[in-house]
Amino acid sequence: MAPIALQVTRAGFSVLGLLSPTLAGKAAFRLFCRTPSRRVRSEKERAVLAAAGRRMESATHTNLAVPGGTIASYRFPASDDAGLQDAVPGPVLVVHGWASRSEHMMAIIDGIRQSGRDVVAIDLPGHGRSSGRKLNLPMGVRAIDAAWRHHGPFEAMVGHSFGGVVALNAAQGSVAGVDARRPARLALIAAPASIPELFAMVAGWLGISGRARQVFEGEVLRLTGRPLARFDGASQLSEVDVPTLIVHARDDKEVPSANAETYVSAGPHVQLSWADGLGHRRIIGARSVVELIGSFLGPERDAVGGPFSVIAADPSCSGR
Repeated sequence: MAPIALQVTRAGFSVLGLLSPTLAGKAAFRLFCRTPSRRVRSEKERAVLAAAGRRMESATHTNLAVPGGTIASYRFPASDDAGLQDAVPGPVLVVHGWASRSEHMMAIIDGIRQSGRDVVAIDLPGHGRSSGRKLNLPMGVRAIDAAWRHHGPFEAMVGHSFGGVVALNAAQGSVAGVDARRPARLALIAAPASIPELFAMVAGWLGISGRARQVFEGEVLRLTGRPLARFDGASQLSEVDVPTLIVHARDDKEVPSANAETYVSAGPHVQLSWADGLGHRRIIGARSVVELIGSFLGPERDAVGGPFSVIAADPSCSGR
């Protein structure tokens, strides 16, 4: 949010908080869930979407019903030249991050297809070709649940940024009334590890405190059936005891690298690979990351390195 706009917003919440802390807290949550415009922001992004669009034509596009709207899903067949002779497990689900869409995950989608897997990608609510202008964690979990029921079960799930948080929470079954959708493997790329910390950061931006902040945070309990404190990534991942790959760049300016180290503390089933030099968004287009994900999920997955490894940055990556 631009500095002037943020100042105006904070002033508005300050006044509203004095008049009605309840309204201020609920308004803060609505603003928190508001998704950004889908307008193409640069010629570079336009070119990326155009190139991805041609490959999107190879997918089967299905709109899936979710509460309050629909989400777009895309099923890509495994590459014909994958060279696998034996049957492979079920498809892999790929989930993009905030202010993104399935086209931005195309390098990873293509890499997984090369490993011999079908891939399903979804546009989260309020993104891409899905309906709406809002997104929150339970909405994302329900989107994965809809994809699982139509395309699954999934053998693995790969999520970038907020998409990684959604995938983990879907695997854990953290939303009341939605079944846990636990794959055999998880890969989380540049994913935040603490929803409570995220709420604290947003509350600070908006200048809400006291009763207004309690209402703001209380929306989590209302929508998920669990208090905000339960959404700690390391604790959640410790309960999802499946092989998990964490990929993060120590130069990530949007999601600090400490988040990756937090995830590793969940247990020995978690492996961390640093992708230094790739920041938060270029990481999903880097050849080195694509190859790592493919190895983790594909026939050579047992050859992936130990708990900590470093992969070289790829200056030719096509991320945004």
